[in-house]
Amino acid sequence: MGSIQRRLNAISEAHKAFGTDSPTSAGIVRAPLKGIRRTLLVSPVQKTPVPTDDIRAMMDSSDAGMIGLRDRALVLIGFAAAFRRSELVGLAVEDCAFSKDGLTITLRRSKTDPEGQGRRIGIPYGSNPETCLMRVLQAWIELAGVGAGALFRSINRHGHVQPGLLAPIDVARVVKKLALRAGLDPAKYAGHSLRAGHATSAAIAGASDRSIMNQTGHRSVQMVRRYIREGSLFRENSAGKLGL
Repeated sequence: MGSIQRRLNAISEAHKAFGTDSPTSAGIVRAPLKGIRRTLLVSPVQKTPVPTDDIRAMMDSSDAGMIGLRDRALVLIGFAAAFRRSELVGLAVEDCAFSKDGLTITLRRSKTDPEGQGRRIGIPYGSNPETCLMRVLQAWIELAGVGAGALFRSINRHGHVQPGLLAPIDVARVVKKLALRAGLDPAKYAGHSLRAGHATSAAIAGASDRSIMNQTGHRSVQMVRRYIREGSLFRENSAGKLGL
């Protein structure tokens, strides 16, 4: 259905360019499309958000040594900053600034910022040293010896940090690996689970949609409110007032 809609959009844009009415808005076209949508309508496959408790379990299940340290830093920054996979692997050491208030990350380019205007994301110190992104990330940078360039890198079988960047799919692999070790079903989780988990967990904790959008970079409040609804399923539930 998505490819059909894209083609219709292209037809519509082409007619607009020539200053003519698009046939895609005509009833003879729209009526059959409604039937096609009803026939093909399926719920989009959504990966399960990772809540804070499961993030802690994943941290406890990570490898020892260099790989474990990198994986913990990768997952924590993806969760705390609500980054997309491409944003995570595109980070450079120079994008991270540490201060007494916490970590400031400059995201130089993202899906919703194709012109590269950039935005800054703040992450305060965590209360638990094991899940505090500031401490874990500083330890990774120091131990890996990455003073500049790509923040997250591949590691060979001998535990040596390589110059090459991670690929977006590597984020999903790390999440699935740690989910499995934490006793979760890895098929339900992927890289987006970190971003979705941030929004859902923040909503459960009572964060406003504005503050969530400031962190995730969402431009549409509708998308963020979907996460808020998920997080509020049991927090604001009339069935709990029925006395059952």
